[in-house]
Amino acid sequence: MPLPASKQKMPVIGITLDAEEAGGYSKFPWYALRENYCSSIAKLGALPVPLPHEPEKALAYLELLDGLITTGGNFDVPPEYYGEAKTSDTVTTKARRTEFEFAIMRAAVEQNKPILGICGGQQLLNVVLGGTLIQHIPDSIENPLPHEQPNPRDQAGHEVTIVEGTLLHKITGKTRIAVNSAHHQAVKAAAPHCIINARADDGVIEGIEHTEHPFCLGVQWHPEFYITNSDVDIFKAFLDAATTRTR
Repeated sequence: MPLPASKQKMPVIGITLDAEEAGGYSKFPWYALRENYCSSIAKLGALPVPLPHEPEKALAYLELLDGLITTGGNFDVPPEYYGEAKTSDTVTTKARRTEFEFAIMRAAVEQNKPILGICGGQQLLNVVLGGTLIQHIPDSIENPLPHEQPNPRDQAGHEVTIVEGTLLHKITGKTRIAVNSAHHQAVKAAAPHCIINARADDGVIEGIEHTEHPFCLGVQWHPEFYITNSDVDIFKAFLDAATTRTR
């Protein structure tokens, strides 16, 4: 018999932080996280826990978590992580953040903990699983859509087509949704055991999922803005998977 709602344990969800050098908010290096990464799951009954960049403590953090969200940011996965040299001057990196995120995500995959990769978090997920990235979309895609959309991020920038039969299709119940877009890189070759679940009209890969993991999903857009009901459904499905682990 299920416990009353008041007695059920809230799923504890780790959310990776961004990091900035001194300046702006503080004269010293500081962490950053947009508020809606936390509120989008808190309002659905989860307990968000921001994660500082301590690679040597990644396993200890993961022990506390029922699920992991890797966030986006204005930086890129170092090309050497997927066996390539840097080919674009647009590539910028944050070494310690990537080191931590790589460690905790790889462990989450191994432990079958629910994972949701958002934007750059999806790109990292693909690399952790053995895939590669397009280093700069305009260098690789002819006549690309404006994936770094000019309008505000809390509005839709373009649409994506969702592949029928995928986990993402099962979650949303749709084959076409509007998304926001804020990226200059994308998945190039999907990792082993992963399938592509969404594409933009210019062919850019917009979503991947691991076929041998209970819940391992990446989306190139930012569902935490709740642009459509499908974004809400993505978080609900992720938290359902995390809640199952707490029972």
